[in-house]
Amino acid sequence: MLRTWKLKLRLSLAVMLLFGLIFAIVILAATLLGYGGNYTLFVILGLGIIFIQYLIGPSMVEKAMGVKYVTEQQAPELHQMVSELAMNAGISKPKIGVSETNIPNAFAFGRTKKDGRVCVTRGILNTLNKDELKAVLGHELSHIKHNDMAVTTLVSAVPLICYYIALSFLFSGDSRNGGGILIGVLAIAAYFLGQLIVLFISRTREYYADLGSIEIGGKPDKLASALYKLVYGAAKSPKEEVKDIQGVKAFFLNDISNARDDIEQLSQLDLNRDGEISEIELAQLKSKNVNIKTSDKVMELFSTHPNMLKRIERLAEYS
Repeated sequence: MLRTWKLKLRLSLAVMLLFGLIFAIVILAATLLGYGGNYTLFVILGLGIIFIQYLIGPSMVEKAMGVKYVTEQQAPELHQMVSELAMNAGISKPKIGVSETNIPNAFAFGRTKKDGRVCVTRGILNTLNKDELKAVLGHELSHIKHNDMAVTTLVSAVPLICYYIALSFLFSGDSRNGGGILIGVLAIAAYFLGQLIVLFISRTREYYADLGSIEIGGKPDKLASALYKLVYGAAKSPKEEVKDIQGVKAFFLNDISNARDDIEQLSQLDLNRDGEISEIELAQLKSKNVNIKTSDKVMELFSTHPNMLKRIERLAEYS
């Protein structure tokens, strides 16, 4: 079993920091302005937003991606791989769906482990070989095993609550000697900080799922090769097709918006230019210094996914 306690700790600390942030803003507003009623209102509003997201989240993903669930008779090989990986992960077999988009990718979503759904696009079925697809499915089932979909649903609502607080105090017409404006400004700052924390959590869960894939049967080099192919597939896809599904990109294996930039970085790993990352090529990363530009490191802070070179470097540690 790979040791993932550091990733678990980072995820837990980030969630506590995020909820501590919203708690501090609400308490500060109530203390400085004496708005006990508003304090209750914000709590109810926050819980309401989280609950609504929790309820309608899966339906929104299904609609955005045009998911159609397939039976074992319709996709026997896909069902066989998911069944095997689910057994290795110690979770119930999730529903299996296919999206007809040609952009190669896969995603998992659901409200709980028992409500888990794993979906693949038509593009990924036409792009990856069996071992690469198995590693990708292992990644997605790890999201279900870790139940980080629920964490994402919870934390993504917090910046929205900060934003609502900011609007309430900045445009309420009642500054209370400047106190309301101060709270509004602090809430805006908390909104942007909250967004950065949510993005950090999103990147952390991807590392966590990569490790989880290896734990339940995926091979590091096959997952690395799959990621390379997914980046290339997204990079050559029509921009309009990519734009149509950007709203759910946080669920994907890679940030499809950055695919064209990722291709340039990953080309230094594909030594024989065969369009794959072999076990030998991945192992060479252990002793090779890859070039990650400072601008790419900065941009990673605003991305839903880790820098792809860093991500594959981490996979090399387990090859």
